[in-house]
Amino acid sequence: MADYLIRETFFRPDEAVAREQTRIPAALHNGLQLLLRRSTGSAVFIPIRSMQYQAVVDRDEVVFVDSHGGYAYQDGEGGRLIRIAWRPAVGRKSISNPVECEIVYYFKDLRETQTRLLGEIQPVIKQMLERQRNSGGPTPAPRVLPLRRPA
Repeated sequence: MADYLIRETFFRPDEAVAREQTRIPAALHNGLQLLLRRSTGSAVFIPIRSMQYQAVVDRDEVVFVDSHGGYAYQDGEGGRLIRIAWRPAVGRKSISNPVECEIVYYFKDLRETQTRLLGEIQPVIKQMLERQRNSGGPTPAPRVLPLRRPA
């Protein structure tokens, strides 16, 4: 079986519905960064199958898209809408410290989803890290584009 890459596009809605400051566990942040460092691309895709969500991790943030909803077209390009973004703060004194993080909600009523994502993503990261130890393949790089409102 041959490896192949699929390019995915994601759109960021213009305005956030809500923002909150929180902390994410050190182990979660460290796992995300390790997956990213081991990737051959600029981002890592993490399927959260139990919720039908996908996380896309890049150097600056983690964005979450719903696999069943939120698709948009713009300038002949189609892609999923970002629903939630995690923007971890840069720098910390110890890798065992929790990481300050801004949570950005692009749609209403996603706080419960955010809480579930926080719990569901950790075992997936652990499983992906274990798989990476055994084999490492290329990770396709996503594109995140701003979603412009129609005039």
